[in-house]
Parts: sequence; structure tokens; C-alpha cells
Amino acid sequence: MVNTATTNVLEQPTSRTTAPRTAIAGIGGYAGGELARLLLHHPRFRETAPIFLGRAGESDTTAALRLEDIHPQLAVAGNKTHEILPFTWERIVDSGAEILFLATPHEQSREWVPEAIERGIKVIDLSGAWRLQHTANRSVYKLKDANAEHASLLQAEAVYGCPELHRDEIRNARLVANPGCYATSVILALAPLVQAGLVDLDHGIICDAKSGVSGAGKAPTAKTHFMYAADNLSAYAVFGHRHTGELLEQLHITSDQIQFTPHLLPIPRGILSTIYLRLKNKIESATITDVLQNFYQHSPLVRLRSTPHLPEIQHVVRTNFCDLGFALAPDGKRLVLVSCLDNLLKGASGQAVQNLNLMCGWNEEEGLL
Repeated sequence: MVNTATTNVLEQPTSRTTAPRTAIAGIGGYAGGELARLLLHHPRFRETAPIFLGRAGESDTTAALRLEDIHPQLAVAGNKTHEILPFTWERIVDSGAEILFLATPHEQSREWVPEAIERGIKVIDLSGAWRLQHTANRSVYKLKDANAEHASLLQAEAVYGCPELHRDEIRNARLVANPGCYATSVILALAPLVQAGLVDLDHGIICDAKSGVSGAGKAPTAKTHFMYAADNLSAYAVFGHRHTGELLEQLHITSDQIQFTPHLLPIPRGILSTIYLRLKNKIESATITDVLQNFYQHSPLVRLRSTPHLPEIQHVVRTNFCDLGFALAPDGKRLVLVSCLDNLLKGASGQAVQNLNLMCGWNEEEGLL
């Protein structure tokens, strides 16, 4: 059983010999900082650093910050620094930027994407503003559009930025909606088996996912405060997490076929998703292995762990890999999948650079290994 989406590879766009001019808006957050680090060390961008942008409306005098002031870990020998410039469309256009990364709040991305596309600038959006095609699923973000008709056309054009599922569409996209971190971990685990028709969806899938505190973003809250999160483990957003819609749309299942419950781990970063399901028919472990290997044979950033070994957060943190493993019950019908990734990398910025590589016609793992 082979996933045709990964084996029926369309012709790639012509590989660029020079790196496109890029800009990053939302540089102050965790994802923005990781994105800056990846692009500054990307072999294709050694001579073409991104434009780092601050908040819209800031004046040149009030925004006199350097990237290294906000993210000291990015400082290098020789005191070379990178200025953070106030966000203006004129500045972006004058710079010749071809691709704009948005590591911005959902509402900001929803507003800015139409303006970028109108100016001929491609967008890789790390927010949830454009991930969901169904209005009912997207309602969790409470987004408002200045031009609903135009937004609807762009929404239909937006490509869900999971390379393992949509690499052919990503290559020629103008708007890539980077997936959510939880959603990435669950979708990559389940997609091969669901597409192969092995899962008993009527029995239902249970997904128990746990994330480090950085998944909640940089702005502190009562729930992410050290005194709350340390030495603690808590469930949240039960029956209402905003990544649930991504699972439904990308796996082509219904809300009564999966229960997704996220938890907050007292660690800085990393996600571990444990997924419980029942198979339609009794099968052998070798069949599960074959399905996973066939599905991901062209996916360099997905690693498969050999049974009985299972993925662990410490094996993926600060890498761009998603590790997958499984355990099959003696009855051959009950299956537990385990998926691990770094929520700031494969779950956010690393996946964004993976999408950039595809859009440029490069190997998708460039700058990520």
C-alpha cells in the first residue's frame, strides 16, 4: 500500500541559482527568532540576509533595535549585527523582497497577506490565518476581512504548508499557510494509515499530545508563568483546540472520529503526541512499517523509529525532524503511534524554511540538517 501523493511527483520548478530577497515580519517572537537563525545560516542566503521588520507604525527613531539585541544567541564574532526596520510596504517593495515570512498574530496575517499578494510578493504565513478552508473550522480565530470576496479567493488559493502531503502544490504557491505544531505531529503520524484505509474511523482515534511552554508564544500568561507550569502537567482546550480543524481537513475525517487533547509540559520546547487507534483488520507490524516507509520514502525530515523503540522529545529538540514510531498490540488490531518534533522548528520555522526551499526549486532539507 503506497501513498500516491508521495510517489506521483510532478515536475519541479526550475531551481533558482540565486537566493530570493526575503523579509521576516514578527521577528521578536520565538518562531521569528528561529526563522532568523535558520536563514542566516542557510547556505543559499550567506550573501543575502533577510530584511528584519518590526511593528507597523513605528518610527525609525523608536525602532532602533538590532536583531542581536532581541535574540542575543544570534550574535556572532566580529560584532556583525542586523538592524530591525519599522514595517512599511514601501520599504518591503523597495528592498526587492520576493518572499515575505509572517510570524505575526493571526489577525495581522489575515490583514497583510492580501496586500502582499497584490504587490506580487509571495507569502509563507506561520499563523493560523489561512490554514483552514472550511468556515466552521476557521471560526475559532474570529477573523474579519476588509474585503470578504477577495479574502475568499485567496483562501481557496492558500496551500497548506505540509511538504510531506502537499509538496507539489507548495512549489508553485503564492500563499503557503504553515501548519500548526500540534497538527503537524498528529497529521504526519496518521496520514499514511488513514490514506491506506487501515484505520477503523468509526471506532474513533484518541490523540493525547503534550507540548513545551514555548508553544504558547512569547507573551506570558497565568498558565505559562513559571510558578504555574513548573512541576506541573495540565490539559487545556479540551474539545476546542484551534488545531483540531487542521486534523479534520487534512486527514479528511469528521469531528466525531477523533478526540484531540493537548497538555502543557513543564519544558521549554518539544511535542510528543501519543495516538491510540483500532485497525479495521488484524495485521502484522511489518505491514505498518511498510506503509510508513512507502509514504515517507521521499521525505528527508521524517525519521521512522524501529519497533520497539519509540520517539522521545530529547531526540528531536533543536532539530528539524519529526520522529515516528509505533507499537502494535498482540491482537494485531490495537495500535499506538508516537510522534515527536520540536514545536519551534518542524512545528513552525523549520517547516517554513522547508516550504521556502520547495518554492525555490531546491532540496527541501537544505539549511535544515
